[in-house]
Amino acid sequence: MVRFELMASDDLTAPKSPRPGEILDFARSELFDRTFHEGMELVEETASYLDGDGRRESKLLSRSAALAYAGESMKLTTRLMQVASWLLVQRAVREGDMTPEAAADPRYRLAERKAGAEPTNRDIPIALVEYLVRAEKLYDRVLYLDRRMYLDAPVEPDVNPVLSQLGRLEAAFRS
Repeated sequence: MVRFELMASDDLTAPKSPRPGEILDFARSELFDRTFHEGMELVEETASYLDGDGRRESKLLSRSAALAYAGESMKLTTRLMQVASWLLVQRAVREGDMTPEAAADPRYRLAERKAGAEPTNRDIPIALVEYLVRAEKLYDRVLYLDRRMYLDAPVEPDVNPVLSQLGRLEAAFRS
């Protein structure tokens, strides 16, 4: 049974009720494990780069390129912290430290991202650009998962999508 909370009648953009079973299934899945490890590895790699080679490379840049580097690195770290926070919330659900309903709270959700513009300065190090691209791709995948789990809830909670598809296949083969 899915619990629906009352929302203000003028709030047409309010998220639908989450599907606790599916959220728990995802949190316990191999897909989550892979995504979690990829996200945390990217955070560590990026931090290492920005504290090491990136810092050395940025000192060699012109003033305008160094300013662009600083802006892009802040955008990168912000994006990665958003992903890491979302992944840690899902892990808390998996470990029973948070309920799926609590994880659906807007403060734990990812915001739609604006179409990423290419870095404006061509002189920033290619390594930083590569980290930016990887972070944006990861963010897009995690955003997709977030939307699938928390916004795309079916109207009828009793419908099992797997059984529904199996029923369609059986009907097709009987014809």
